[in-house]
Amino acid sequence: MYTIRTEQNFDSAHFLAGYDGKCSNLHGHRWRVVAEVRAEVLQESGQLRGMVADFGVLKQDLKMLADSYDHAFIYETGSLKEKTLLALKEEGFQLIEVPFRPTAENFARHFYECMERMGYCVKQVEVYETPNNCAVYSGGDSESLQSESVKGNL
Repeated sequence: MYTIRTEQNFDSAHFLAGYDGKCSNLHGHRWRVVAEVRAEVLQESGQLRGMVADFGVLKQDLKMLADSYDHAFIYETGSLKEKTLLALKEEGFQLIEVPFRPTAENFARHFYECMERMGYCVKQVEVYETPNNCAVYSGGDSESLQSESVKGNL
């Protein structure tokens, strides 16, 4: 198995609705996204002969995804009052609504799925919300993942 990796960063704000702790408050991160793509065999002909994928194109595609969240306020659908959203929009803030709780874990899966839709065979995506804390999504059987217990819930 061959694997190549690239990374990009973006800065954004978020909060975790329904969370009992500091992260329930609006705060920001310098998010670091590391994507790994794989191939069983290397390209056999043409410009990409001997490669998994073109590093330049892979880097550009991940940068495009990361840049779409840069300097924005990311919030989960239904987590803000309509009056709050209206006031933020009137102020001209860049708002991005996502259909998931904006955690590193959910972003790792989101970026993984985006890269797959771009045609990459994704091995895994890591999302760091601090230099020391990251979440990794590597695909797999979602049904078996949902049935596993989470240590924090035991």
